[in-house]
Amino acid sequence: MLHDFAQRLIHWQGCHGRHDLPWQRGEAMPDPYPIWLSEIMLQQTQVETVIPYYERFLQRFPDIESLASASEDEVLAHWAGLGYYSRARNLHAAARRIQTEHGGHFPRDPALIQALPGIGRSTAAAIAAFAYDQRCAILDGNVKRVLTRVFGVEGWPGEKGVENRLWSLAEDLLPAQDIRAYTQGLMDLGATLCTRAKPRCGVCPFTDACVANRQGRQHELPGPRPKRTLPEKRTAMLAILHAGEVLLEKRPSSGIWGGLWSLPECPADADISRVAHGLGYRAKRCEALPELVHRFTHFRLAISPWRLDVGRPATSEEPGRLWLPLQDSAGVALPTPVRRILASLAQ
Repeated sequence: MLHDFAQRLIHWQGCHGRHDLPWQRGEAMPDPYPIWLSEIMLQQTQVETVIPYYERFLQRFPDIESLASASEDEVLAHWAGLGYYSRARNLHAAARRIQTEHGGHFPRDPALIQALPGIGRSTAAAIAAFAYDQRCAILDGNVKRVLTRVFGVEGWPGEKGVENRLWSLAEDLLPAQDIRAYTQGLMDLGATLCTRAKPRCGVCPFTDACVANRQGRQHELPGPRPKRTLPEKRTAMLAILHAGEVLLEKRPSSGIWGGLWSLPECPADADISRVAHGLGYRAKRCEALPELVHRFTHFRLAISPWRLDVGRPATSEEPGRLWLPLQDSAGVALPTPVRRILASLAQ
């Protein structure tokens, strides 16, 4: 065990860490809402990408009450482009639960924080540490990389036994005080020095003590995920157009792209004109567009887009459908590949 790990990290963070991120506050008791929002947005997304979305989102929803009172469609629209939309739905659901179950006040107890939708153990600990100065261990991807390298922890961190060892190590390393600086230091070290590729070991505060650096194993630790072949699914998406407008359908709240607006879908090998006819439209033009491939965590989705120009749409659409001017698509919560398809049509 590196007994001065926490002290080294806190000192390094004070001198070289990040201190000017939009959600960082200098007051003794920061507002937990922007901290919570930033931690959710930072899940699987880099800081540089998050910042403009964070600032726009916070401008529209400056507090828990405004977020809870908004519609899911509006929340998703302000999240559009950031991806992993379940984060936005969980954030919205959690805000409503805070209003009803906690009197509008963000809970202090890490267990109660973790009980909110979309918040796991590490995220709850980070919020508790930053907002309430609570002594809680975090273990996100950056922290796992730092600990496996510095202490030479073998194996893939996603394997349960390895993860349990890392949690025990993370808890043992916690300092008695300066928990905010320590927690931010772990995040900063993994994000700026102990990176996945080309780590900057020469300026790391643990360069003399790090097992990976001493043994030249920076690219072996952490251990790699076991190789697997992602299955591929196929679908066709129909861009049904009339007078500069496109037909959109609301996706179910569960499943991929839950709650977002999307294009009508059908099996990739279906008769596209017949599908359009089944929706109530006769295609005057039917054109295949370039295929798109969208990668999810557990599978790849091959999308065959089609452009269909149709006659006058019905005067009243079924619930869950709407006609949208192509130029207005930027303000609607759409899956990334659908946004790309519509952008190509608007050119």
